[in-house]
Amino acid sequence: MAELKTKPTAESVKAFIQAIVDDGRRQDCLMLAAMMARVTGAEPTMWSSGIIGFGSYRYKYVTGREGDWFEAGFASRKANIAVYVVPGLDRFEEHLSELGAFKTGKGCIYIRRLADVDLGRLEALLTASVALLKQSD
Repeated sequence: MAELKTKPTAESVKAFIQAIVDDGRRQDCLMLAAMMARVTGAEPTMWSSGIIGFGSYRYKYVTGREGDWFEAGFASRKANIAVYVVPGLDRFEEHLSELGAFKTGKGCIYIRRLADVDLGRLEALLTASVALLKQSD
């Protein structure tokens, strides 16, 4: 079985965020980091592909593959901020319906800037997501 490439590193989250050139994006990332720390009760950790993750849980698929992953996380990408909703988005339609302007991937919400979304609804979505993960422990 192939080893998972995305895993925690010792890189500095603070340095990573400070290095974001766009001031608005940097401020959004600081706000999102504070939100995710509140929701998970965990300190941020850098993950190998430029992802800032909070908390951790152990997953195991029916195939036997298992590993560790973060409970909530985000990445500042060129065009947007990717917010990782670890259990997937299909369970959170109610939260997404009034979130604001965003795009989605399989398990990510892509936000251009935090001003485009309702921060209360985003925090509620992340809280529900983390609670769901903790139920399955």
